[in-house]
Amino acid sequence: MSGWTKVAKLADVAEGAAVPVEAGGRQLALYNLGGGEMRCTANVCTHAFALLTDGWLEEGVIECPLHGGRFDVRTGKGLCAPIEEDIATFPVRAEGEDILVELP
Repeated sequence: MSGWTKVAKLADVAEGAAVPVEAGGRQLALYNLGGGEMRCTANVCTHAFALLTDGWLEEGVIECPLHGGRFDVRTGKGLCAPIEEDIATFPVRAEGEDILVELP
């Protein structure tokens, strides 16, 4: 099923934070980049199984805690070795106090 799914409250994702959520059977990561900018990606690194939300978020880039691969959370683009595959990104929006993600 596709469509917009509520995954969290705005208050659940502090500015500068990466928070794990689950929706539609997927492990997702929500990012609050500040200034009202929210992003969402898959939460599992494409290089090896590690949760990106256990890593470090800085200036729109998440670093995997396992091998240090980095992804641009706006585009999903892998930025350095050992990353060979980008991560999936998902549209995200706020509706009142809720955060919704559009799943395929």
